[in-house]
Amino acid sequence: MTILDKPKLAFWSDAEELECVSFLPEAPNVMTFCFQSVSGALFSYEPGQFLTLEIPVPGGPLYRTYTISSSPSRPTSLTVTVKAQANSVGTRWMLDHLRPGMRIRAKGPAGSFSLVNHPSDKYLFISAGSGITPMMSMTTYLYDAGRDPDIVFVNCARRPSEIIFRDALEHMASRINGIDLKWVVEETDPFSPWTGYLGTFNQLMLGLMAQDYLEREVFCCGPEPFMQAVRDVLIGLGFDMDRYHQESFHAPNIEAEATPDDVVPDEKADALIEFVASGITANCTETDTVLAAARTAGLVIPSGCSMGICGTCKVRKTEGQVHMVHNGGITDDDIEEGFILACCSNPIGQVKIDA
Repeated sequence: MTILDKPKLAFWSDAEELECVSFLPEAPNVMTFCFQSVSGALFSYEPGQFLTLEIPVPGGPLYRTYTISSSPSRPTSLTVTVKAQANSVGTRWMLDHLRPGMRIRAKGPAGSFSLVNHPSDKYLFISAGSGITPMMSMTTYLYDAGRDPDIVFVNCARRPSEIIFRDALEHMASRINGIDLKWVVEETDPFSPWTGYLGTFNQLMLGLMAQDYLEREVFCCGPEPFMQAVRDVLIGLGFDMDRYHQESFHAPNIEAEATPDDVVPDEKADALIEFVASGITANCTETDTVLAAARTAGLVIPSGCSMGICGTCKVRKTEGQVHMVHNGGITDDDIEEGFILACCSNPIGQVKIDA
């Protein structure tokens, strides 16, 4: 099946593998991979959502979560843009080995970080590094709608050569009104003039970039220290934080408030987990997570963030009780149907899991 063949009137689901059809270097240690469905099915998702890829590294698969950088307004393909850090394993494997013709399994799409959930006439997108990927997806989505949007797009990078999607975004901004790009770098590239903002994002910069910031819906993505700095800037300026939304694969710093009848796992209490589909029984304590017990017993449950955010480790509990404290990676409907997140669920007594 190629892009020139007539597509089927069906949408891709994660039961089908993705085929890598191209790749594009974007910046140092950053690459965009383009995928199509093997059957020719189209892709349906919300701009800003993410996928969890099963990466076939030596020694067993790794599960890594990446935001989709393409837009659902272009449904014949799907892209993820990945950045390898110094200690990356899965992402480094992708940069070094994932090439056209190879197939890879994926779970998703998932996540609620999308402008479709928070419609507005005015947007302020603030990102740093590879946190630009959901902003690229949402900006392309608005661009493809054909109407002039109202976006102030702020991206922070170490230096100009490390700004991801710069050429593509400047191309879109040159063809319609309403995409106002603001680049911020910490240092310049040698022998290359820089006329944008220099330094770190702050209140003064925000006032110069978007004087009407109080009227805008804010979406933020980047490393946690960066997002904390953005939150501090907005709070200090009196921004309504109900209009602030962030994407992060780090657990938020929220203190859980226990209720009197809340079940609290006891580190001295024994628990027993029966993984029904695999025929494996695991002995553990109530303070062990279902995911940790599975790994100790030699059972692989796909997982990504391990903090209850991405939803990759969702499994169905058929009997028993667990204590689950998640960070948005599972819906109330899923919980009603018996699903749990293995990474943040503690077994209470005897539990049966369909895995």
